[in-house]
Amino acid sequence: MLYTSAFAALFLLPFAIVKRSFKDWIIVYLVSIIGNSWADRYLVSKGYLKYEIRPFKKNFKIHLPFDYVHYPLMLLYYNQWTLNSKPIGIFLKLFPFIIPQVMIETFAARKTKLITWKKGWTWYHSGFSLVLKFLLCRGIIGMIRIINNKDLSVNSLDEEMNSK
Repeated sequence: MLYTSAFAALFLLPFAIVKRSFKDWIIVYLVSIIGNSWADRYLVSKGYLKYEIRPFKKNFKIHLPFDYVHYPLMLLYYNQWTLNSKPIGIFLKLFPFIIPQVMIETFAARKTKLITWKKGWTWYHSGFSLVLKFLLCRGIIGMIRIINNKDLSVNSLDEEMNSK
């Protein structure tokens, strides 16, 4: 299950990044990797989460496929879907991403050894942390767009090239 989902996500990743606003989506991807891996490292080090089954078990205590592939892919699609949304739309569009993820994580915690929740960690902690991370990353890309005068990064580049 772990490897199949990781390969499927890796297959879908280029389709999420290679779009018109390539620079923006690379930024989203990198911010999501950095933010999620830091959060995951912190939660694992404090004993809230444990991953028994994971690639490179001797080198990493975090869940690499989730932190470096699954989560960034979900965040890319979420950011693309909410690109021109108003704040209420940005919030409501979280749920098609968060609810399935929390359900899968809850199933994995109860029925598999992919993840172990400890110290009172529950599905609503996972859900709340995902909401927070999604909105934080969405805020970062929103700020980048404001800095770029509400254009996608590539649109600003296109305008510069057309004006020359």
